[in-house]
Amino acid sequence: MPPPAPPAPVAETRTVAPSRRRHLRRGWSVQRIVLGLLLAGLALLACSRAWADIFWIAWRDDEASQIWLTPFVAAWLVWIRWDALRRTRPRYSLVGPALVAAGIVTNILGFAGNVELAWHAGAVLALVGAVATVVGSRILVRALPAVAVLVFLVPVPSSIRQQIALPLQQGVAYASEIVFDLMTLDVRREGNLLTYNGQTAMIAEACNGMRMMFALLLVAYAFAFGTPLIPQVRVALIVIAPFVAILCNIIRVVPTVIVIGHYPDAVGTLFHDLSAWVMLGIAFAILLGLVRLLDWAEVPVMQRQVALATA
Repeated sequence: MPPPAPPAPVAETRTVAPSRRRHLRRGWSVQRIVLGLLLAGLALLACSRAWADIFWIAWRDDEASQIWLTPFVAAWLVWIRWDALRRTRPRYSLVGPALVAAGIVTNILGFAGNVELAWHAGAVLALVGAVATVVGSRILVRALPAVAVLVFLVPVPSSIRQQIALPLQQGVAYASEIVFDLMTLDVRREGNLLTYNGQTAMIAEACNGMRMMFALLLVAYAFAFGTPLIPQVRVALIVIAPFVAILCNIIRVVPTVIVIGHYPDAVGTLFHDLSAWVMLGIAFAILLGLVRLLDWAEVPVMQRQVALATA
């Protein structure tokens, strides 16, 4: 009789020990998530008046409209880094309570001293500390760009904004007058007032570039830290963004004054409002074009390019 056939080989299966699975599950457990949400809610409640004021300012003041975009940018930056964050085991940390205490003290002192910047910033810091309590400092460092962008939640106080806005209005009006002269169009400037075709347009906060500046700065930050650019290019984009916003605003003011000169009613107002969003897109395209230009000129802009060059 022929010898019996050898048994079929059994595929080797690799299993994870139950203790190991429990160890991994303990990282992001339901208890940790619930505790994090509870602490975040308590931080919001403790500084509820400051948070209500932040969103009230964002609602009524167009110059602070970037506040509405900030949570989405922060969430996107977290999503970009999610693989690295998922591999980092969360740990309870005493850094969180320290940040919460510092935030609440800053919030109270800011309210007592009528310092809006400290009042609002303390509320944001307390919220960051509440989250840091349950995730730990390592995750906080890995998600640092998403944490740092929360500074855009703090409205710029009107006293500081006016110090920037007043000379900016004069500068935009003067530069616009030069553009009108180059176009051989008859315009008269008095301070920050431009008169064209018998209609006067005032270069005020709504058209001095401040609104576009903060929004473009936020967009530039999101692009810089949402793309694997080298640190030098990231810093350059953030530094250049305000100047690009001012340049685009000057380009916007000239046709706006012309349209108001011919259509001073609803058409001019509509053009004024819509052109701001159009120029914001153009300003971002300019920043993107600068990065593409550097790449075309074979200047390293991406981290992988530097890694290949030094390999």
